[in-house]
Amino acid sequence: MPLVRRSWTPEDADEWSREDYWALLFSSLAYLLITLGTALVFVKPLVGVVATGLGIAAAWVMYYIIDPKLRTISLEYETRQKEYLDELEKIMKWEER
Repeated sequence: MPLVRRSWTPEDADEWSREDYWALLFSSLAYLLITLGTALVFVKPLVGVVATGLGIAAAWVMYYIIDPKLRTISLEYETRQKEYLDELEKIMKWEER
């Protein structure tokens, strides 16, 4: 089993999984490090740059983990929305189903 799952079905992507918890952890870490790093740039420039860099790296890891899951959910939503709008258009034009 891979450390991070990269392929999802819409049903699986809609449920919470360990990837969601990893994304939660890395997004919080990214926010904290980027905020702290930006403030530290004015006091201790080297420490601030390192903290900001680590924050950016954490944001990239979060994106890498959660992006395939979000794309799957989004694609499924777009498909359902298109079907709904097509059906609505038929109803509005008084067409038979």
